[in-house]
Amino acid sequence: MFALASAGGAVDILATRHAYVAFALLLCIGLYMMIANPNLVKKIIGLNLFQTAIFLLFIASAYVEGGSIPIVPIGGPEGGLYVSPLPHVLVLTAIVVGVSLTAVGLALCIRIYDEYGTLRTDTLRELLRDEGSIPARRSPNAAGTDGEPAADGSAGAPDAGGETDD
Repeated sequence: MFALASAGGAVDILATRHAYVAFALLLCIGLYMMIANPNLVKKIIGLNLFQTAIFLLFIASAYVEGGSIPIVPIGGPEGGLYVSPLPHVLVLTAIVVGVSLTAVGLALCIRIYDEYGTLRTDTLRELLRDEGSIPARRSPNAAGTDGEPAADGSAGAPDAGGETDD
């Protein structure tokens, strides 16, 4: 018990790095929502919380006490402490990817709801088990191995999803 209160112990780390505790809490909440929640939209919200915690962790780890922006003045480089812009650039890129992932996930949720009338994974699993499987979008003999239409002339025929290859 006394080892925890010593310098460099877990209590000191938690007391001085309280932001990291908040990041870990956000990370755990997001992970729990993705794993334990049966609703697909809530899983996407959990994914967004998880991503946000990672973004905040990157930004907080890039902080440099007394650091300045990495812009070299006209007279030449000054000695000093600069903040690395790389974590900020990576987070901006990750935000764009995260927004795109969220948009695609929500679009898929709309399609799933239109098709099956539910967003609960357990209900979807039962519906798919009753159907036998997810319908194939393209029949296996619709195209040859080289991407050319099949020899039997089925290239323009509708597939199991009701769409044609044209």
